[in-house]
Amino acid sequence: MSDIPRSGVQRTAKLASLPLGVAGRAAAGWGRRLVGGDGEQISAQLSARSAEQLFAVLGELKGGAMKFGQALSIYEAAVPDELAEPYREALTKLQSAAPPMPASEVHRVLAEQLGRNWRERFADFDDEPTAAASIGQVHRATWHDGRDVAVKVQYPGADEALLADLRQLGRFSRLIQPLVPGMDVKPLIAELRDRMTEELDYRDEANNQRAFAAAYADDPEIKVPKVVASAPKTVVSEWVTGTPLSKIIRDGDQATKDEAGRLLSEFHYSSPPRTGLLHADPHPGNFQLMADGRIVVMDFGAVARLPDGSPRVLQHMTRMALQGDSAQLMELLSKEGFVRPGMRVNPDDVLSYLAPFAEPLRYERFRFSRRWLQRQAERVGDLHSPDFRTGRALNLPPQHLLIHRVTFGTLGVMCQLGAEVALRGIVSRWQPAITEGSEAEPAPEA
Repeated sequence: MSDIPRSGVQRTAKLASLPLGVAGRAAAGWGRRLVGGDGEQISAQLSARSAEQLFAVLGELKGGAMKFGQALSIYEAAVPDELAEPYREALTKLQSAAPPMPASEVHRVLAEQLGRNWRERFADFDDEPTAAASIGQVHRATWHDGRDVAVKVQYPGADEALLADLRQLGRFSRLIQPLVPGMDVKPLIAELRDRMTEELDYRDEANNQRAFAAAYADDPEIKVPKVVASAPKTVVSEWVTGTPLSKIIRDGDQATKDEAGRLLSEFHYSSPPRTGLLHADPHPGNFQLMADGRIVVMDFGAVARLPDGSPRVLQHMTRMALQGDSAQLMELLSKEGFVRPGMRVNPDDVLSYLAPFAEPLRYERFRFSRRWLQRQAERVGDLHSPDFRTGRALNLPPQHLLIHRVTFGTLGVMCQLGAEVALRGIVSRWQPAITEGSEAEPAPEA
């Protein structure tokens, strides 16, 4: 494996192979699907070989390329099955796996971050990483006081590689776009780039984790590992063992999937009012189910800072969509900058566009599924759909982009789980303004 700070020419050449070798074929297939092409023909063009190429390039490069791959993996539930199947396994791998950093490099980083006598701080340290992510990898160790700990070590040169990759991926966004129809890739890449400076300093991540750990310290259902020590490129926290959500998605029984979905929803909607923060990296690799039934939350490098809780404007928008109040919804959207300047749009069309996204809150219980998310992506991504035209008139203000991505990503994981969740009750408890004034409807037909 090459070191992370490889030359720009090498990195660009590898990244360039993705849109040409993978997303380019996806673009052709998705385009034919929109005009009624045969699904089996399309699927045949999207081979397992292309999926392996995607994993090999993004995984080896780590940095921004792998970060983008992890973000993309959240949205695969929205992609039609015949398009997504060859990529699903490869993208899932990106949630928890990447070629490891050599032990000598790990030791060098630890010496720089914890001091030349870093080994004295550990009773034992395993050189084999247990997990690898976009900008660092995790090792299991024993702290000097006997506690089992997880040691996250940042890849040397991750800062340069990550930002360079995201700049390059931004240039390829038009060709990568077909992998996530109905979701605009270019703003996703730009938003990821904007968050990277926060993620690169592990002291910020450690402080975020401390805030979450304190807020959920006595919670019977949610576990956030405590931070033991931190430095700019190393963070040491409690070791916690559980079953990754990616494994539950693949092999879990329905009852376990439903419970995982409930706990994930509880954490997502409760954290803004409880902590003033929103965990902003909701891919399945960051969540595990413990044997005692609690959900473990990890990786706090990316957060949205919400000192007043979830923005009231977003709560009011959702409530109006639930109530079917197109006039007030349109007035609020225009006032808050959600309508592009100079664009005119019918309030009823806006309601038709937004109301389906609020559908899980209409009922006491809702079954999330890949098909439900695919329908949402298809209707807003189909060039001939009225919803597509409405969507082009709308705008997502920058201050709400991260919250939108995280919420959509969380829904994506729920759909990967196929979980049935009493989401309305969870939202009513933590963000009551959303469901105020509306009554639950009878359960939708299966």
